[in-house]
Amino acid sequence: MPALDTAALLHWPLERLEGGYVAHSQLEELRKLSSERALLIESIEMNWLTPDVEDARVAAVETGDLPRLSSVDLEILAIALITGEKLFTDDYSLQNVCRKINHPFEAVSNRKSEQLWAWELRCIGCKATRKVDTKKEIDCDICGSPMKVKRARN
Repeated sequence: MPALDTAALLHWPLERLEGGYVAHSQLEELRKLSSERALLIESIEMNWLTPDVEDARVAAVETGDLPRLSSVDLEILAIALITGEKLFTDDYSLQNVCRKINHPFEAVSNRKSEQLWAWELRCIGCKATRKVDTKKEIDCDICGSPMKVKRARN
């Protein structure tokens, strides 16, 4: 049974979703996006989990994708890692983390990402860089300008 991102819950037929692994937090997200769809999802047999996200968070820090992932994203990534199941997601940051750690993934309805990207914090003033290790952007230690998350230069 696959680990299913919210995109799958929104777009796939119910019979394809049945038995999939999902996070409890996705139900609240789904209610905000489509209360009717949430009711349908609640009526089928799913494997609802509330995982520890620490391993998922560490993996997202490795690629620099952590600022781009919501708490729900981290939970569904954690579920995929804990269960060892393929993650179905259209989220390119989730796909990027999966690619980095060699975890299987597939796109739901969009095209699958084609390459691994790395991210860094880059100062908008002096262009200094540092590793992305938090959920927030910070000010540069060198010049005090804001540091923004940017694709790492090769």
